[in-house]
Amino acid sequence: MDGAIRNCIFCKIIQKDIPNAIIYENEKFLAFMDRYPINQGHTLIIPKHHYNTILDMPQAIVGEMYSLVPKLAKAITAVINNDGFNINQNNGKSANQIVPHVHVHIVPRYSAEKVKGQWPTRKIAKMQELHDLAQKITRSIASENE
Repeated sequence: MDGAIRNCIFCKIIQKDIPNAIIYENEKFLAFMDRYPINQGHTLIIPKHHYNTILDMPQAIVGEMYSLVPKLAKAITAVINNDGFNINQNNGKSANQIVPHVHVHIVPRYSAEKVKGQWPTRKIAKMQELHDLAQKITRSIASENE
């Protein structure tokens, strides 16, 4: 494992070296609750293979990753009853990519928010709350697959 990957926080989450609240996992992707959510239910989808930006990914893998978005967003919405959601994916420091490992944000939004182009203030979430919410979302995903 090279140094960049060894120091990547998302790679550590994939390896289960850092606690997280997983809502979905398969052989290629992991989806988990953002520890610093914009809103409750803020979820990240990451490929298990380390890619710095989306330009490094094979096109088919990008498609597979994005095909998870509606499935997961539907489950999140069913659990937290948000009015809408943003899908966001940043590439490079100038685009505000904080972790240099490809990730897609699903950010629940509410009509009552005063959007005006600004995001709500991020706050650190309690891990137990994230785990509880992740379990509800995971059950919602499972019920869709039945």
